[in-house]
Amino acid sequence: MHIISLKSGRRERWVYRTLTIKSLNLASVQSLKQDLLLGLLLFVATFAAYQPAWNGKPLWDDDKHITQTDLRSVSGLIHIWTQLSATQQYYPLVHSVFWLEYHLWGDSPLGYHLFNILLHFFSALLLVCILRFLMIPGAWFVAAIFALHPVHVESVAWISELKNTMSGVFFLSAALAYLHFNRDKKGILYVIALGLFILGLMSKSVIATLPASLLVVFWWQRGRVDWKNEVLPLVPFFVIGIAYGIFTAWVERKFIGAEGSDFTFTIIERCLIAGRAVWFYLSKIAWPMNLIFIYPRWNVNQAIWWQYLFPLATLLLSVFLWILRKHWRAPLAAMLYFAITLFPALGFFNVYPFRYSFVADHFQYLAFIGPVVLFVGMGSAISVLKGRARVFICIMVLLILGFLTWRQSRLYADIEGFYRTIISKNPNCYMAYNNLGVLRIKEGSIGEAISLFRKSLEIKINSESHYNLGKALSQNGRTNEAIDHYQKALEINPNHSQAHNNLGNIFLQIGRRGEAILQFRKALEINPNYSEAHNNLGNALIQTGQKGEAISHFQKALEINPNYAEPHNNLGNVLFQTGQRSEAITHFHRALEINPNYAEAYNNLGNALFQTGHVEEAIANFSKALEINPDKISTLKNLAIAYVRIGKINDAIPLVEKALALAKYNGDEALAREIKVNLEQLIEMSCSVQRAPK
Repeated sequence: MHIISLKSGRRERWVYRTLTIKSLNLASVQSLKQDLLLGLLLFVATFAAYQPAWNGKPLWDDDKHITQTDLRSVSGLIHIWTQLSATQQYYPLVHSVFWLEYHLWGDSPLGYHLFNILLHFFSALLLVCILRFLMIPGAWFVAAIFALHPVHVESVAWISELKNTMSGVFFLSAALAYLHFNRDKKGILYVIALGLFILGLMSKSVIATLPASLLVVFWWQRGRVDWKNEVLPLVPFFVIGIAYGIFTAWVERKFIGAEGSDFTFTIIERCLIAGRAVWFYLSKIAWPMNLIFIYPRWNVNQAIWWQYLFPLATLLLSVFLWILRKHWRAPLAAMLYFAITLFPALGFFNVYPFRYSFVADHFQYLAFIGPVVLFVGMGSAISVLKGRARVFICIMVLLILGFLTWRQSRLYADIEGFYRTIISKNPNCYMAYNNLGVLRIKEGSIGEAISLFRKSLEIKINSESHYNLGKALSQNGRTNEAIDHYQKALEINPNHSQAHNNLGNIFLQIGRRGEAILQFRKALEINPNYSEAHNNLGNALIQTGQKGEAISHFQKALEINPNYAEPHNNLGNVLFQTGQRSEAITHFHRALEINPNYAEAYNNLGNALFQTGHVEEAIANFSKALEINPDKISTLKNLAIAYVRIGKINDAIPLVEKALALAKYNGDEALAREIKVNLEQLIEMSCSVQRAPK
């Protein structure tokens, strides 16, 4: 009986283990199916919520982030990594992705927007993995709130904030890898985490807070932090993060302009800004209404008593949570994570957008996670709702958030409405008037653009509005006024390379060649990879007889941007003048390959061909130039001369007559007299041909 019962016991244990394994496998399969379904639903919901912004046109700063002409070649990609001033901010990984995106979908906004949304969704999935690893309840609900909350629209629908969505993926990926390393102690996981962290810093340096955030998590788990196992391994993260943060702060000041009167705050005033910002961000998480791209900039004054209430309230909350930690560590951990992750944007460091506002929705992209995890966790712990009732409440919350995100995304679909909305909610936002003026210039409404720039300057004197007003006045033929505003822009921001370049162009047009050359050189001191300034300096040097140096600048412009048509044309001209005719013709052809509607290049190619005896080809190129620009006097004269060369004098006469009429219309009496003499000679030649005996 004993043997039988022993066998029976073994059989029962084997059956129990088999059933247990099968049930676990079944549970795993069911859990996987549930996760796939939830992931699919979240994917659809996220893309649907942002659908209005899918085709949204580029907004403020997007034109500086979508890879500019000078950087679209392979050498441009190298410059992104090796030249600090090549891009607006030195985030080489982000700009490399922009470079790749440009080669995938060009200037079409759809690809840029969809990629941003995809990264945002991927961050939500990573958040699920992290919360499950930490055994925090409501992982999918937290991830869905993160994906659908309207406070993130600015980060996701604004093309420039690829910095946020991309660094967010690296931040969360590095955190997940490090949490696994902390548990399993596998060196490869440490290397992966550190690598992801460095890639994240090259996307946006605000993720330098990651190691401090991890220490908060470790403290939350055990109520203490182990120096050997938890602090010491994070030392390289701290060193690299702090170094990159200091470097970024220097770049912000040196190349972007995060210094000057807009940033002169005492330490007390910076504490006032930080205290108020904390409550602002928490309020927008809890009640995401009246979201604005540019919020009103507070008047910070340490003499106003009520402004101290914000940092005082922050201090009191911190004390309360510190006392509470003995019974419940989660609230303090959540708020520590929130404050640490938000710290780079709280006002203690100069950040360029502080010129316009001390707060912005995209500043709290990652910090957002802390309070939401706490609120969801608290709701799970104290909620009396069970089963379907709880599911219903969660679905309703997500539907409301999704609708608000969809509504907010619509603002990013219409540039006009975007800036008008900012002005309606923040009437003193001078940046919105300035950017709306830039839009008007692109549309050709120069008069309205000038009015908008003047309105911007009435609100606040700023370099960008002076620069853009100078640009508009120049296009309107008001040269002296344009010079005045370019100079004022440079008084405020001496490192405005475009203002130096444009001022140089005006000086060159009015014959002040020495001053023009000086301005072009200053532009290139600020940005050595400014291909347009190299081209313009080359033109100025040609006019002063410095052909050798001019050639080097045209060549440098083409080295930076091989697909820049103007330097090819200009280099062709100077090479032809120095006797290098075949090389010149090659450059003219290359200019026309890049820009088939380049009338001046057709004219110059025609001249080169005419001088080398290819008269028929010259006539074809002159004719093409006149198809594009029928009123170019020099081309009319050139084609007339070519017709005379092959004996078609009667075809030449109408061309010279038109050139004469245009010269008189333009008020150029000297040119008109010259053309009149030419016309008389042609008429005499025509009469002689007709009188000649046959």
